[in-house]
Amino acid sequence: MTTAKDLFIVAMDPRPEHTVGQGDLSLALAGAELIDLIHAGAVTVDRDRIVPGEPPTPDDRLLGEAAARLARESPYERIEDWLWRRGRDLSASYQAALEEDGELTRKRSGRLSFGSEHVEPVDTPSRRRAADRWEEKEPVLAALASAVGIDAGEPDAEAGLDDEAVTTVVAAVHDAVMELEAVRQKRAIENAAFANLWRGP
Repeated sequence: MTTAKDLFIVAMDPRPEHTVGQGDLSLALAGAELIDLIHAGAVTVDRDRIVPGEPPTPDDRLLGEAAARLARESPYERIEDWLWRRGRDLSASYQAALEEDGELTRKRSGRLSFGSEHVEPVDTPSRRRAADRWEEKEPVLAALASAVGIDAGEPDAEAGLDDEAVTTVVAAVHDAVMELEAVRQKRAIENAAFANLWRGP
């Protein structure tokens, strides 16, 4: 399992306080992929740019897809731009991949057979590994989860990060999630104003 898949499983926690927006999660998943590529030696970070190294051959299909989509021409891609480009609908891609791998299952909520469907993690070694990383407050996973509003119980989610490149990526994820929230709020205000205009005095 990759950091992105572990993060997805953590985000599937059914507790209400752990509800995560798909857009936020997609940005964080793109950041998790980038961090795994850094750890694999496939990329380095130069200030805010992603500098690719030798093309890796990850075992994970989605991580391999991420590596294949890296911009390999100077001046290279900014981390923020990568998060938005790679992150588009990425949570849906991870859900489909995890379902295909048998890590997620669809269940109906409610007692009636025609109740709405939802997905939940299956008790597999991969799920237990993700849970162990979460319980141990593994710094990278905790920092990415914090970016999407999941509290790992740490006063500073970035305190345990000892790699400057990883810290830079996590900070970019935080910024992108905040930017997305600002867009949501602006849209909500515009929609409310439009509704009031039609409603009249």
